[in-house]
Amino acid sequence: MGDTRHGRASRFPFPSFPDRSRVRERLPSAPGFWRSPVRGVRFTAVLGLVLLVGLTLVFVTGLLSYAAYNPDLAAVNDKTPGKGLLGFYLFAWPTGPHWLYRLDQGVHVTGGIVLVPVLLAKLWSVIPKLFALPPVRSVGHALERVSLLLLVGGALFEFVTGLLNIQLEYVFPGSFYPLHFYGAWVFFAGFVAHVGLKLPRAVRVLRSGELRGEVDELAAPAPDAPTISRRGAFAMVGAGSLLLLVTSVGRSFDALRSTALLTPRGVADPGSGPNGFQINKTAASVRVTPADTGERWRLTVEGPAGELTFTREQLLAMDQYSAALPIACVEGWSTSDQWWRGVRLRDLAALAGYPDRPPGVLVESVQRSGPFRKAALRDNQVRDPRSLLALEVNGETLSPDHGFPARIIVPAAPGVLNTKWVTRLTFGEL
Repeated sequence: MGDTRHGRASRFPFPSFPDRSRVRERLPSAPGFWRSPVRGVRFTAVLGLVLLVGLTLVFVTGLLSYAAYNPDLAAVNDKTPGKGLLGFYLFAWPTGPHWLYRLDQGVHVTGGIVLVPVLLAKLWSVIPKLFALPPVRSVGHALERVSLLLLVGGALFEFVTGLLNIQLEYVFPGSFYPLHFYGAWVFFAGFVAHVGLKLPRAVRVLRSGELRGEVDELAAPAPDAPTISRRGAFAMVGAGSLLLLVTSVGRSFDALRSTALLTPRGVADPGSGPNGFQINKTAASVRVTPADTGERWRLTVEGPAGELTFTREQLLAMDQYSAALPIACVEGWSTSDQWWRGVRLRDLAALAGYPDRPPGVLVESVQRSGPFRKAALRDNQVRDPRSLLALEVNGETLSPDHGFPARIIVPAAPGVLNTKWVTRLTFGEL
């Protein structure tokens, strides 16, 4: 019967509301909401230690990749001019071993891909804590929550932008270089704070195999019946990482390139023959036309000796040298060693007026647009006898897509610094 007023039944009885305690039990903040028997401090600790090693490796190789661009050399190489103290570690990138950048970037990208299942499993294992109430219990707890915000937000941002970059999908606002660089430092700040707070306990749990009287705040108080063991869960995560490894690592090896199903390898079909190896951009895609590279093409070399101009035939008449070097790109794909032949950069520097210990060089392409249509090379790169203005590859004239009539090839340098369709070399202090 409804509410009565003055002895009469109300025509509109008040609705009955559910018990507030029952509503709270159905919220993610309720301990009973999370019922998986797999969750627990030990499970999370194992994943955390794997990420500690893996993410540290990915972070360090990422910093080395940035150093390989020589951003402190010239403005044309520096895509993060406002980095300030974050560039404290930069150093002159070496030219040996010649496969250095290929190894570094291959480890960086492949390692990031392989860690995706581990990262997702780690986030799943601790998700109940994200909803725990009260959200802040003390100053120390507040610092922990802030570090988690930086860690989780930074990690997701880095993984998403990195995966989009290797897929050649630039849907994010702004340039990939500053976004990924600054995002890495935000992530690293949260990473260091989180490791400082959690590593001692994680090591203690893994060594002893138990909590020793501590409460396992990640374990479900009333777990459901298990459908998979924790070992089975680890096996699933490992299988996911192995699958990603098998379907992505091949982009760094010519013989395995067809197995790289999940990552692009540059242009899908580079063709066959001596010029049949991977590239990122064709001449047509950057609007380099036959008129730009045909009979009217000239190479201008500038230095203390003045401004010198050479045709391709004149360059071919100079002493020619060969070097076996790969092409390695920031997206993580690379080629095996290709045999390049052309004029040594240090010989061109001598013609420009630097017969002894040549300085760096500013390289310019006929390409009309793009972040690296101009690039600077250090003096150690110019002096290396394997650094060439290449005119041929694998015994054949360069194809238009590989940089005809002339391109730069430098040992251990990122692919974007191996400028194609070169039209001008300016030797001097940069």
